[in-house]
Amino acid sequence: MNRYAAIDVGTNSVLLLVAERQPDGRFTAVEERSEITRLGKGVDQSKALAPDAIETTLKVLERFAQEARDLGAKGIVASATSAARDASNGKVFLDGAKSRAGLEVEIISGAEEARLSFASAFSDFGGQHPLVVLDIGGGSTEFIYGSPKGEVTFRHSFDVGSVRLTERHVKTAPPSHAELESIDAMLTRTFSTIPTPPAGFKMVGVAGTVTTLCAVARRVEPYDPTLIHGAVLRLDEVNAALTRLASLPTSLRKTVPGLQPKRADVIVAGSLIFRAAMRSLGVTEVIVSDRGLRWGLLADRFGSAK
Repeated sequence: MNRYAAIDVGTNSVLLLVAERQPDGRFTAVEERSEITRLGKGVDQSKALAPDAIETTLKVLERFAQEARDLGAKGIVASATSAARDASNGKVFLDGAKSRAGLEVEIISGAEEARLSFASAFSDFGGQHPLVVLDIGGGSTEFIYGSPKGEVTFRHSFDVGSVRLTERHVKTAPPSHAELESIDAMLTRTFSTIPTPPAGFKMVGVAGTVTTLCAVARRVEPYDPTLIHGAVLRLDEVNAALTRLASLPTSLRKTVPGLQPKRADVIVAGSLIFRAAMRSLGVTEVIVSDRGLRWGLLADRFGSAK
């Protein structure tokens, strides 16, 4: 079996992909898992990973690594992004991942994160039109432009993500109208520097905020990636889902079909980022990708047929 695994350790969640490499070098998923561990809790203010967040994430890493090995993965690549990049004690987490899970976790730059996310989206949706890929994470948001040939022409990482924005600006649940307007205005200013996208582009949204909004808008419960990946999410659906989620206290948000309870406290901030990004680019619909960095990472490290 030509099986390999990729583990993406994000600010908010840890994602596992175990996949089998086909003769053409492409991959077919064998197992995918996701667990919210909130590694980046408090990093924006303290600049350090919290001990309990490190421990929770390491336990998940141990389990995911063992699952990958049990499924016959010949190689495992693991990456960490925004939270680990920003933390002064990131080495504590990296040493724990090595000693407890047997993983050499790579801390990748924002530019590398953007490149890999774009590669994943291009493999599924590229080739005919220029693509603009939006990757909303817990700590940062990436915009990546690329040509129909898959060449990245622009990429930028903004230090706004669902967790970071919640910790900085969301003070009440449900948030007040004034608070929502203030956050929205800040995001508009933040994204005002984005260059005009290429003519005829299609926009692809990746990561948990986008897939969750799609699941909420379509009432996909339990979550089913086959109903999400490739779906076209309209701006009016985003607005309706955001209005509904923002009107609820966190305890009631947790009961909304399609929403993971552990994401309930940060989904409003993530949704505001998504809507502001769509507005800044002048789009009314986005192709939803259930794949992302982990797929790009797997192809980049293990994609060439040996």
